[in-house]
Amino acid sequence: SKAEAGEAVVRRFFQALPSGDCAVLGPLLVKAPGLPSCEDTVKDLREHDLHLVDIVEAKVDGRDPDAVLVRARVSQGGKERPEPYFFRVERQADGWRLRL
Repeated sequence: SKAEAGEAVVRRFFQALPSGDCAVLGPLLVKAPGLPSCEDTVKDLREHDLHLVDIVEAKVDGRDPDAVLVRARVSQGGKERPEPYFFRVERQADGWRLRL
């Protein structure tokens, strides 16, 4: 399902994030004018020490059938944030990609 595909992209991205390898991470990210490069995104996430704890929910965006909103628990600096974090995953021509 779309929701499962969106959840899978978020999980794969955070599993690969410690490597910092944009050959792996880049294809998981939305590329568009004005968005930071993979390298800048990885640097920013590492500086904020952001880690996925668990997925709470994934559902198709009611305004866009080609987007999934993934609500997740994340930790920052080793402490879990009290509020869930929302990630948007969009269907592109070559598959589902995370927009950060």
